[in-house]
This record gives sequence, structure tokens and C-alpha cells, in this order.
Amino acid sequence: MTQPTSNELDQPAPARTDPRPNVDNTAPSKILVEIKPTTGWSFVNLRELWQYRDLLIFLTWRDIKVRYRQTVLGAAWVLLQPLMTMAVFAIFFGKLAKMPSNGVPYPVWCFCGLAPWTYFSYVLTQSSNSLVNNQNLVKKVYFPRLVIPISNAIDGLVDFSITLVVLFCMMQYYGIHITPRVLLLFPIMMLLVCTVLGAGLWLSALNAEYRDVRYMLPFLTQFWMFVSPVVYPASIVPLTYEIGGFEIPMRAIYGLNPMVGVIEGFRWTLLDIDQPLDVTFWPALIVASVLLISGLYYYKRMERRFADVV
Repeated sequence: MTQPTSNELDQPAPARTDPRPNVDNTAPSKILVEIKPTTGWSFVNLRELWQYRDLLIFLTWRDIKVRYRQTVLGAAWVLLQPLMTMAVFAIFFGKLAKMPSNGVPYPVWCFCGLAPWTYFSYVLTQSSNSLVNNQNLVKKVYFPRLVIPISNAIDGLVDFSITLVVLFCMMQYYGIHITPRVLLLFPIMMLLVCTVLGAGLWLSALNAEYRDVRYMLPFLTQFWMFVSPVVYPASIVPLTYEIGGFEIPMRAIYGLNPMVGVIEGFRWTLLDIDQPLDVTFWPALIVASVLLISGLYYYKRMERRFADVV
């Protein structure tokens, strides 16, 4: 047996190759991603939310299909609910109570308020119960939990679009023409979405922690409707009210309800009502912004506990 020379000992050993065919020996190793819960008051990671956009589309489409699966009326319920409510309100508030409608036929005036309110009440209910209804998904896999209430807000826009088509048909029937103000309808719709999303985030996070929120929700929705100008105009609320020698800005306080500015904004853009929106719109814009931003912060802070409490 021959001994290896010094030159042979100095040479590096040949690289080992995998004898199996079609194996890439230069492939990089797997990348492990460690997911840690957020700490403190952090804001929404928009980049992460965008990465899960496919899940958002899937959840939205799933809710739409489930809502109309195995139903007799199907999508017709989207039209029957506001139309039947409008008929009842038109009889009792329009004919019997003689509720003013700013010179607009009461059925159209009432339906114009019911269109955004129906969307608001539906999304508020769905988003408030979204974490509890999707608890199996929340406990099994990680994803931005904000996807769930956002999918409810997008899902409701489908029914809302159908309701707007019916409203435009009613306007044509009563001879109410569309004015250039309709171009401002999109900002009003964004204000509506921000309002219901902000309220839904608060109630969804609270409902995951305290289950009696779901029992309070029907009363809250009904109470919120009567303090919103759905069946009556906001103009019947006085600008000021004197108590003990002090004048209180009643309509400005009333405008702190963001749905007041939303509903009045819808009527102002579609029905060409000669009534300024400054008193009710700007307070609604401020309150809706505060509600949405605070709801995002609170929802994000409670997100790390959702899998343990739902």
C-alpha cells in the first residue's frame, strides 16, 4: 500500500454529491419565519394586509354565497327588506304623522335614508360577530385578523349597490332628476364605510372578550336608528336649545352621531335638497375618523388574544 504524498494531503477533499438524480445540491435551505405577537399600541401593517388580499377576496365571496344558499327568495330579499320597511314608514310617518320631507315625496325621501342605514346595520351586526363566527379559522392558522371585518364591509357593498339601483328607479318614477351633486356620493359612501368599520372593530374586539355584547347589539342598532334621521329630517332638531340661560348647540351635538352626516349627505347629493351640511357633516367626519383610528388601534392591540378568548 502506497502512502499519500504531502501534495495530495494538502489538496481539499472533493465535494460530496447526492447520487440521486434530479437533485439540486445548490438549493438554498428552507427559510423559517417566526411570528411574534405585537406589543403595545401598534398600528395596522398595510403591507401584510396587502399580502393576504387573496384571503380577503375568498372570505368576501364565501359570505356572499352562504347568505343566498338554499334560500327561497335569494337576492330578492335585498330589495324586499328596505321596500317593505319604507312602505311601513311611509304609511305611519308619512301619511299619519305627516312627517316633513323637505318637499320631496316621502317614499323616496325615506328610502334614501334607509339605503345607507340598511348597509350600516347589516355590516355592524356581521362585523361585530365576525370573530366569534370564524373562531375555528382564527384558532388554526395565522393571518391578519383585520381581514375578517373588512370582508364584511365589502360584502355589504354588493347589496348596497342593488339598493342604490332601486333608489334611482324610484327617483325617475317620481320625476326627481340627478344633479351634478351625485359626484359627491363617493366621499359620502367612504364616510359610511369608515363609520361602520370603526364601530364594527370596537364591537368585534369587545365581543370576543365579553360575550354579552352580542345580546346588547340588537338594542344598540335599534336605538342608533331612532337617533339617526332615517324617518325624520335632521332639520327638526333645533340649532340651539336654551337650558338655564345657556344656549346649547343641539344640532351640533346631534351631529356627533356620524350617521346623521351620512344620511343627510346622501339626501343632499341625490335629492337636491337646499339644506347646508356644515352643521352635521363636519362633526360626523371628525367622529367617524376618530372612531376608525381608535378602532384600528384597539383591534390591533387585542389581536394577540383573539385565539385564546374566542
